[in-house]
Amino acid sequence: MADDPMWCLVMFDLPVTTKEQRREASQFRHFVIDRGFSMVQFSVYVKYWPTGARDNGTIRALQAHLPAGGQVRVLYLTDRQWATGLRFDNTRRREEPAQPEQLLIF
Repeated sequence: MADDPMWCLVMFDLPVTTKEQRREASQFRHFVIDRGFSMVQFSVYVKYWPTGARDNGTIRALQAHLPAGGQVRVLYLTDRQWATGLRFDNTRRREEPAQPEQLLIF
């Protein structure tokens, strides 16, 4: 169970009223992407952890880069929970791929 694949879901709602707030929100969004997360929807990002171990370094880094005045929520989902989620695009149900593609780096 501890080695089962996990998904880390990061959701955020950041203030974007001023130019400075928009810049900080954009920087946070790019930081999340640089940490290996993929966009699911605007302000919702996900990262697949095939080993099931939580990446505490990533969570600490996210916490260190939180913009002021926003709300950020981090959820952990098992691969099974993620797979049972439903997705609708333009009123039509869409199936998710069974597993994400692995990135090979040589």
